[in-house]
Amino acid sequence: MIDIAQSILAINANAKFTVFAEDASAVVWLENTTPIAEADILAKQAELQADYDAKEYQRKRASEYPSIANQLDDLYHNGIDGWKTTIKAIKDKYPKE
Repeated sequence: MIDIAQSILAINANAKFTVFAEDASAVVWLENTTPIAEADILAKQAELQADYDAKEYQRKRASEYPSIANQLDDLYHNGIDGWKTTIKAIKDKYPKE
């Protein structure tokens, strides 16, 4: 889940603030940081969450791909076609949506 702080920092990487209870209306702006409107924070949060959700297949693939060392070993013993077969099985299991 993308939190309020991540959303604020995506809008202004230099913002100084404190957030209470993950409430976009309860942000205390510090060190003369220009306040960001609650609606803008929530819109950025929704945008970041949608992007994160859309890339779920990438995270699932990454957790199942063999290590680079094992992929190189696969290439050495089975050639490029063998390696492609291994990788394709994972890509097919978690297709881009």
